[in-house]
Amino acid sequence: MIQFSPENILLIGSILIFTAILISRAGFKFGIPVLLLFIVVGMAFGVDGLGLAFDNFHIAQFIGTIALCVILYCGGLETKFDTIKPVLKEGIVLSTVGVFLTALFTGGFIYLLTRVGHLSEGMSTVMCFLLAAVMSSTDSASVFNILRNAKMKLKENLQPVLELESGSNDPMAYVITIVLIQCAQQLFEPASGIDIDYPRMIGNALLTFTMQLGIGAIMGVGLGRAFSWALGKLKLNGASLYAILVLSIGFFIYSITGLVNGNGFLAIYLAGVIIGNKPMAHKREVFRFSDTVTWLMQMGMFLTLGLLVNPKEMLSVAPVALLIGIFLTFIGRPLAVFISLLSFRKLSFRARVFISWVGLKGATPIIFAIFTVVADIPGSGQIFNIVFFITMVSMLIQGMSIPAVARKLNLALPQEKAPETFGIEIPEEAGKLMDHRLTETDPPAGDTLKEVALPEGTRVVMIKRDGELIVPDGSVKLKVGDKLLMIMGNQFDESE
Repeated sequence: MIQFSPENILLIGSILIFTAILISRAGFKFGIPVLLLFIVVGMAFGVDGLGLAFDNFHIAQFIGTIALCVILYCGGLETKFDTIKPVLKEGIVLSTVGVFLTALFTGGFIYLLTRVGHLSEGMSTVMCFLLAAVMSSTDSASVFNILRNAKMKLKENLQPVLELESGSNDPMAYVITIVLIQCAQQLFEPASGIDIDYPRMIGNALLTFTMQLGIGAIMGVGLGRAFSWALGKLKLNGASLYAILVLSIGFFIYSITGLVNGNGFLAIYLAGVIIGNKPMAHKREVFRFSDTVTWLMQMGMFLTLGLLVNPKEMLSVAPVALLIGIFLTFIGRPLAVFISLLSFRKLSFRARVFISWVGLKGATPIIFAIFTVVADIPGSGQIFNIVFFITMVSMLIQGMSIPAVARKLNLALPQEKAPETFGIEIPEEAGKLMDHRLTETDPPAGDTLKEVALPEGTRVVMIKRDGELIVPDGSVKLKVGDKLLMIMGNQFDESE
């Protein structure tokens, strides 16, 4: 059995990352969720595989928390408010009411399982709902990696609905989990001869719930606006410093919110949305850096979780985990979605079915299950193994079937082709690049560039002809087949 040590940790870590990246190619090729492959690599190197011993739940919780911060923050940064604004109500309802109802229905089912003997007798009512709570959120990273790899978009404006729901439902699931952990700790404290004060326990739970969401929202919006204003005024030498500064702001917001008993995950997501939608120097470079860091965090988190799990223990709970997973996928999540969206008439039945199916589980439920282990809740080991098994099955079955289900429900659209920019990049605040290939229906061949009527504020900055690039001026004669690279300036956008 191999143990981690200061001497070998970099060697082992680099081998794990190298292996994960190589295997990820198979995921892109065959439509297997890449993040699932990262977990499998961790399991293959783990105690029941090549013998790499890692069983420190505290370190795993630390790594998972940092990774979740980065994923939520960077997801917020790249969320375009104009895109989610039309579906803001649907997304918020799904990420709050939907999560609560999912936990409620699934917790009730788990409670019934304990009554018929499928779960250990030590699984109290609170523990049943705690197990359900840690599984109540969906994984945004997995969903959009799958859609992106399938080169697919969705009808009925579903993409922003799913983006908003999956990016913002982790904070709600976290709050419910923390509240139920506190209740479980009070219930399982060593007997002191004093009866439990249930009204007080429920009151404390409601207070924690309200403070977590309320303070988290206030801190996220307030600090997000403050830092977005500061970033707009600040001038630094080099894009790399901006990227590092923006990331450090996220960690600061998460930490300071936690110090005042707020929900750091909610605060960091809201702040990310606000900062990402304000003018910022070197925004393109910041986003590229955030994407790289997000991938690194996801990789490290899933590899760590794969190392942490004991496959033999996970298989021991497979039957009951399968029952819970089937209920969650086909009854609990759909019920929650349909009830949450009752007042939204614009979404078709097909769209609601698809939203129900895309309740994909990722690393978040496993990390929340680790919280129960670290809190030393009786039965938390069983919760961890059940959640891990359900997550694996969800990523395998739901993850691989998302493109097929979208096509079956006639909700799939081909992804818009990104413009060919010939390697040219411009700051986002300067405008956007577009390309156009001249055809027979365009101005007659031989016309010069200055004779072509372009939309107001648009300039041709490069022409590609027969594989060669031409820097144009007004006297350049155009030919059929020429590809024009154009820039449209933001100053002509009335919304700015």
